[in-house]
Amino acid sequence: MENGELEQASLTPANDELGQAAGSIDRLARKLADYLERITEGLQAVAGGQFEYRIEIDRSYGDFARIAESINAMAEQLDRSIRDERHAEKTKNDLITGVSHDLRTPLTSILGFLEVIEQDRYKDEVELRHYVNIAYEKARSLKKLIDDLFEYTRIGGGMPLAWTKLDLTDLLRQLAEEFVPILEKASMTCRLAAPEAPLVIEGDGNLLVRAFENLVSNAIAHGSGSPYVDIQIERREDIALIRVINYGEPIPAMDLPFIFDRFYRGDRSRASGGTGLGLAIVKSIAEVHGGRVQARSDRSRTAFEIALPVARSL
Repeated sequence: MENGELEQASLTPANDELGQAAGSIDRLARKLADYLERITEGLQAVAGGQFEYRIEIDRSYGDFARIAESINAMAEQLDRSIRDERHAEKTKNDLITGVSHDLRTPLTSILGFLEVIEQDRYKDEVELRHYVNIAYEKARSLKKLIDDLFEYTRIGGGMPLAWTKLDLTDLLRQLAEEFVPILEKASMTCRLAAPEAPLVIEGDGNLLVRAFENLVSNAIAHGSGSPYVDIQIERREDIALIRVINYGEPIPAMDLPFIFDRFYRGDRSRASGGTGLGLAIVKSIAEVHGGRVQARSDRSRTAFEIALPVARSL
């Protein structure tokens, strides 16, 4: 075969198809190399702490795309973990700041009055008793803050609940009777409106009583000028709704979204006793029982509502 014939043979369709296939393979290899480079860059970014970095996903790359998805998922999880850790650290710091502030205030007063007494800087026994009484009341406030703080952290720390079946009507009727002396002192009456049939829930009786005590105390403290505190109980499908209502001054609209935050400083945000933890404790107790709490307030009334799951029938 002569040279001309060899050149002609190299241009046959079979050889041309092999060339095209080789070109396609080469282009694919370059594309895969480019995508692999992007994956490598993503890994390096995540390793360098750029947890918000995301690799573009292209399904046409098959297994490489799945690798990129896994890297993105890992980066997202790391980013979420870091943010949660930062939030937890901020929450802890906020708690310490709030506790320090609320502990310092009564403690400073106690130390001040005890110093006056210790240095005999009082005119007579009447003034001495007055200073002792102030120091005593401040010490009681301090103890309540510590008790509330312990209760709040205990509930938030996942304490085990003593689950039992409870009839809300009986529980709240008994609670209202226990508040009669305090209500009479405030020239108020508690009215209870409840369904005739028992409304049974499952929960920790002591914790739920604590939550309702906080709400009733709050209603008495902030319902001055009105003769009534109302407790209303109703059932809506599988939810029990308990409202504690007072008819005092409304909670300012700017405070309302924050009143269940611990140590919130709004004028109406604190439960009775002024620790800034009363309503936060109510929220925690409701949530550990699978429920929720909310508040509504206008010029006519202020209502705190707890929603709890009704007990399943045996």
